[in-house]
Amino acid sequence: MKKLLSTLLVVVIVLAGTMVYRAETVFEDRQPGPASGYSEIRIDEQAAVQRFAQALTYPTVSYDDRSQFDSQAFRDFRLFLEASYPLVSEQATRTVINDYSLVYHVPGADPSLDPVLFMSHFDVVPVEENTLGEWTHPPFAGTVQDGIVWGRGSVDDKIGVIALMESLEALLADGIRPQRSLYLAFGHDEEVSGRDGAARVAEYFENQGIRFDFVLDEGGAMTQGMLAGIDRPVAVIGISEKGYVNLVLTVQAPGGHSSQPPPQTALGILARAIVRVEDNPFPARLDFLLPTFDAIGAYMPFGTRLAMGNLWLLSPLVKRNLLSEKDSAAGIRTTTAATMASGSPKSNILPTRATAVINFRILPGETVETVRQRVVALIDDPRVQVTTEYGTDPSPVSPVESRGYRIVAGTIRAMDEAALVAPYMVRGGTDAKFFYRLSPNVYRFLPVYADAETVEYIHGIDEHLAIEDYLRAIRFYYHAIRQAVAAG
Repeated sequence: MKKLLSTLLVVVIVLAGTMVYRAETVFEDRQPGPASGYSEIRIDEQAAVQRFAQALTYPTVSYDDRSQFDSQAFRDFRLFLEASYPLVSEQATRTVINDYSLVYHVPGADPSLDPVLFMSHFDVVPVEENTLGEWTHPPFAGTVQDGIVWGRGSVDDKIGVIALMESLEALLADGIRPQRSLYLAFGHDEEVSGRDGAARVAEYFENQGIRFDFVLDEGGAMTQGMLAGIDRPVAVIGISEKGYVNLVLTVQAPGGHSSQPPPQTALGILARAIVRVEDNPFPARLDFLLPTFDAIGAYMPFGTRLAMGNLWLLSPLVKRNLLSEKDSAAGIRTTTAATMASGSPKSNILPTRATAVINFRILPGETVETVRQRVVALIDDPRVQVTTEYGTDPSPVSPVESRGYRIVAGTIRAMDEAALVAPYMVRGGTDAKFFYRLSPNVYRFLPVYADAETVEYIHGIDEHLAIEDYLRAIRFYYHAIRQAVAAG
């Protein structure tokens, strides 16, 4: 017995030593160096802020119900851009795609070099009428007060459009002579899938035979206080994004009066189906979280490094911990969200047709079809029809060794050497998903600071942005574009 206990003690000591050793050595400092040649640029800050504020006054709202589309607001916004940025209007070729989306082109001196594409979108989500009284300032007033710009689209995502236009106007004023061609593309329906905007823009480029050195869209941000144990800002650059599908569950039944119900109504059958799907979530996987930890692991607390450096033993514990919070859970599994349901139009009428919509955000490795097949198998009831309303598969994963990633990461570090940079998988959807057939190097980053509070108001009440964030975005795009259009 003593020999057995001694052997066990040795095993425990060796195991503990191995785990500590891995925690201390697995995560190297992989932070990129700052881009060279960074310097402050001259910005007429007051004028730039006024233009940004004015951009927010155009209600370029995307509705699920396309009959509510206000075409005049979108045309007026286009005229605003034309008048506000005279050098861009004069020196860049503008192409209007599908009536509303915009493409700007500044030709490069060397046509043998692949061009670069910077993207954003200028449509915004609706404002619920019953919340108007809760806004500090009206959502489409473009109010500037106490160092903050208030309004729908200030974060998502007119800042991207206006900061890109400001930076290009400044570059043209400085006499930039690009070696690579530069394209800017602004979609008009990102908030309702991008099928009429960015998808058509991608088709336009494909028909022109254009391929890109890299593409940069919105999606990542400068996060603050969102990773436990790291006090420094962490800039997350999206290198992939989850897929998306709405599955519609439908049950047909004879109907009748509620005083003589069958054992199960159509709505009851549907409810059981939803419960089966919710009670059997998709399995958790850590593979799309690992690149983030590899990039910043050296700066994580010892306990986190101990766990992440020894996943061969502790992965069940890590998964359980991440699944306990909805934000981190969304990063390691295909999510399931029952969002809409309908039955009878009256309380005493049995429904002849009951429907529900379940939304899934799909982790790479799954597809729209594999999700549908899994749901059908879980429900296991022929009375429930499962159809795909709309879906897109997850994007491919872009490399972190490319020129484009290095430019984005290096510019971030040049502007703030205290910031850490890490790749990550975007949990929502962006227009970038349509551009992989034009470049393997597709990235997502918007140079604004975001914390837990920011996430709540992006599509909610009191969307707003600090002026310093807006000015930082202009500087970021100015320097990123200047590097991107160089020959190297």
